[in-house]
Amino acid sequence: MTTNDTNSRYRVGQLRPSQLLFTYGIGSIVDLPNLSTMVMGLEDWEITYAQDKEIYEPRLLYAVQASLGKQVAKLLSPPALSDQTGGLPFSPFDVGALIGVPVAVFPRWMVCPQCRRLEDIDGSGLFQLKAEPYNPDRMRYVHINCGKAKLPPPVLPARFLVACEAGHLDDFPWIYFVHFGQPPCPNPTLHLRELGVSGEAASIQVDCTCGQKRRMSEAIGQEARKNLPACTGRRPHLRDYESGCKAKSSRTVTLGASNSWFPVLLSTLSIPKGVDNLGELVEQHWNKLEKTINEQNIKLLRDVGQLFFPVTYTDGEIWERVAQRQAATSSGEAEQTKSFSLKAPEWQVLTNPSSVTSTRDFTAKTVTSPVGYEHLIKQVVLVDRLREVRAVTGFTRIESPGDLAEDNQVAADHRVPLSRKAPNWIPASEVRGEGIFIQFDEAVIMRWLEDEARQKHNQAFFEAHCRWRESRHIPDPQTGYPGLRYALLHSFSHALMRQLALECGYTAASIRERIYSLPPEAEHGPMAGVLLYTAAPDSEGTLGGLVALGTPEELSRHLVGALDSIRLCASDPLCAEHSSGREGSLHWAACHACLFAPETSCERGNKYLDRSLLIETVDKTNLAFFD
Repeated sequence: MTTNDTNSRYRVGQLRPSQLLFTYGIGSIVDLPNLSTMVMGLEDWEITYAQDKEIYEPRLLYAVQASLGKQVAKLLSPPALSDQTGGLPFSPFDVGALIGVPVAVFPRWMVCPQCRRLEDIDGSGLFQLKAEPYNPDRMRYVHINCGKAKLPPPVLPARFLVACEAGHLDDFPWIYFVHFGQPPCPNPTLHLRELGVSGEAASIQVDCTCGQKRRMSEAIGQEARKNLPACTGRRPHLRDYESGCKAKSSRTVTLGASNSWFPVLLSTLSIPKGVDNLGELVEQHWNKLEKTINEQNIKLLRDVGQLFFPVTYTDGEIWERVAQRQAATSSGEAEQTKSFSLKAPEWQVLTNPSSVTSTRDFTAKTVTSPVGYEHLIKQVVLVDRLREVRAVTGFTRIESPGDLAEDNQVAADHRVPLSRKAPNWIPASEVRGEGIFIQFDEAVIMRWLEDEARQKHNQAFFEAHCRWRESRHIPDPQTGYPGLRYALLHSFSHALMRQLALECGYTAASIRERIYSLPPEAEHGPMAGVLLYTAAPDSEGTLGGLVALGTPEELSRHLVGALDSIRLCASDPLCAEHSSGREGSLHWAACHACLFAPETSCERGNKYLDRSLLIETVDKTNLAFFD
């Protein structure tokens, strides 16, 4: 990463490429040893020879174009700098100094830990940047002429910010707040004092030399609505202000709060599309082949080393298959349609893996259903090799994408853009791993849903869904309800995921879920299946420990263990008696002790969960799917 403030540019730290998408992406705040910085928008990114690595996944690119526009032409991996220094200090004059993601110091208000002076670094000149190019971890702002320190002490970022549901973020309005919204004194000089050791807002006070003082507790909760100004519409990652913010008011957030940044992601699995090995090779190299016009182009690409096909395939055979692919695309047989679905092609392949050829990105085989569950589970597919590609289309603040809808359905007014103009490319990443796909018997699912007790429970779930969305002022609160079918599959996925993590050798956060749930009347339906797979960005995702637990005997043992472990929860009877909609929740009998999964594993933020749909609990005995 490199700082990119006015008149300064320094290399200040390092992050893994995957972190630049999912943890510290564009618009997020990155804490460094002595600085707090924000990752800037795409206009500030410099795509150089070491950064321009395209990730080819046409289905995901179509979905991104449907969300952001047809001008998006590429999915590019974040910049990565190889370690060529041999452990020596990094030289700022090396060519690698030009590779990185720009960040800017944010927040701009800082506090001196010695004298507690609170000041904006842009205007006064009291806080100056001290840079050490050969030691980027020591870069810091210092308070010159501090009256309580012999040497200029490093200053710290102010710990309070203001944000709104529309994704705007700004420095806390210190001068406005301490003067109670009235015109400030001519030369306000502020101090931020901690009157106790607890660190809570009630013991933090901001003072002005004019005599005005105010506790920070008045800027939090319901008090903030009348004590804070209207949202400024600031988008610091884009260096601009958006006019006409629809948020009623800003709210105070602390620096590093988990709700200050949520990525809006689109993801897909790389599934085979070719009917044979040659067709699959054409698909894998389509980004190079789609613009070819004759057989001579194929020969040229092979001669210059841009196209690696086995010598058993002639240039004429390759061109014939390319021409067929081009004709299919131009005639409208490609996937760019209004009914395009990321999961529908995956469902078709996972439910019938023998219909496609194995590739370096996808290898799967069908095994028999687990012993004792043949009447409920139609088939199990062991995916020995898979590739997942994920792209970031924006981000939200305060409310996560899972709070609003599925990631690809987040409204544009809630999704903060990654650039000022319509982007031509967006960051993406790819991970490889393995997984277990479980397909349920559709007839059994339908009979279970038709029961009167489950229909009443479904209606109660739907009403809670509507109330939950209304309380957050989400338009059309009746939409986006996934149904009781989804709640059943989602709860089953979490129960089995927690059980498999005990023996598979992966951490719980390294296992992800992908739920396939659609009723028969829906387009691309019916679907009733769960894919549990590894999604670690390193070699941990391909150890083979997860697939080994998918054999009929092993999976049967783990299903028994998963269901038995959730029959009684450590929080019962409170957990079993919990009703959806209480205390802002969207789950029934579920908690951290029985069903909740890590944030990286769950696709809906631990919502729409209910273990009483799986087994009998101490509160409900008429909803269980399993005997």
